[in-house]
Amino acid sequence: MTDDYLPKHAVDMELKTDAIQLADRDFDFLCRVIYEQSRIRLGPDKKTLVTSRLAKRLRQLQLPDYHEYCELLRSPAGDGELRFLIDRISTNHTHFFREMKHFDFLRDKVLSPWRAPAKGHQEMFRIWSAACSSGEEPYSLAIHLAEHLAPAGPNTWQIEASDISTRVLEIAERGVYDGEKLGGISPELLHRYFQKGVRQWQGHFRIKEELRQRVGFHQLNLLKDDYPFARPFDVIFCRNVMIYFDRPTQETLIGRLSERLAPGGYLMVGHSESLSGIKHSLRLIQPAIYLKSSG
Repeated sequence: MTDDYLPKHAVDMELKTDAIQLADRDFDFLCRVIYEQSRIRLGPDKKTLVTSRLAKRLRQLQLPDYHEYCELLRSPAGDGELRFLIDRISTNHTHFFREMKHFDFLRDKVLSPWRAPAKGHQEMFRIWSAACSSGEEPYSLAIHLAEHLAPAGPNTWQIEASDISTRVLEIAERGVYDGEKLGGISPELLHRYFQKGVRQWQGHFRIKEELRQRVGFHQLNLLKDDYPFARPFDVIFCRNVMIYFDRPTQETLIGRLSERLAPGGYLMVGHSESLSGIKHSLRLIQPAIYLKSSG
């Protein structure tokens, strides 16, 4: 929508809000609150990012500047707004089958041995997508398991998915995606696992119900809340999360994730991430893939 279609007072308000400067003291306060609640550490170079992501919120709340927004967060009514703040600051960029080498490893080194007749596995194969954003990662995993872990009965495998942002979890649970975001998925997989939208949903696709039922979504702060999982996981995907944390927070996170891995389970981190310099009990298998000892 362009300014030509907005009422003049709305245009004026938008221009005024975009021109508001975020004072250093208010930026420092926001950084401190964000770190306390999510352990995401924002450096001085993120000031423009914070300003841009909160500008629209100031207009929605009809607040004159960022200082008043900080005062709202400090007030008794600030708890709900604090959740919104974390939602907005959390980075949620993702796409289907991101970092394909992880999926290749999962197919060749994990699923093939698991489904071998000699193994005789009776328990359910469990994966946790620990920073699932808007659902592309856990649904990619669901498609991958449906394709490569046979037999695909109802008790063969299960995926749990979590994120700190309630906003992206709502998108994930709907499982509806613009067709332009599915360009990397073959026509065969698209036909097998997605429903094509019609009428007002033309150009969109929805993950089929039988696949959505295999993914459980949870709002979860990886560093604050108790994990709602009673059983350990065979594989945990926690990719492109550590890059936002300082070293002590990274160690805490990896320790907690390791506790939730079954013996012989794998932790997948982002290809730009490493556990080098972090105290942990996992063994590096190949870049961005770590194994928990089965002993």
